[in-house]
Amino acid sequence: MAHPSTVLLVRFKSSLSLEDVLRVANERIDQFRAIPGLLQKYYLQDPESGDVAGLYLWDSPESLREFGTSALRASIPDAYEIEGTPRIEQYQVEVVLRPE
Repeated sequence: MAHPSTVLLVRFKSSLSLEDVLRVANERIDQFRAIPGLLQKYYLQDPESGDVAGLYLWDSPESLREFGTSALRASIPDAYEIEGTPRIEQYQVEVVLRPE
C-alpha cells in the first residue's frame, strides 16, 4: 500500500445498532473501494461510548477534497442515521513508522 499523505477521522453517534451500522458499511463497501485516492478505510467503534467512526487514509488532500463534494459523501448522514453533528478531524501525515 502506498503511504497516505492525509488522514480523516469522522466520529459520530448513530441511532442504528452496531449490527445495523456494520450491515450498512458492508452494503456500501464496494462504493468506497472505488473512490480514487482512498488507500484504506477502517470502520471503528468505541465500546465505552458506542460512538462509531470512519478512519480514512488518502493519497492526497486533493482526493479528500473531491470525495467531500461527492454524492457518496453526502449520503453518509442518512445511511448511518447520524445523531447530532459528527466530529471531523483532518491530519497531514508527517512521519511514517514503516516506510518500506
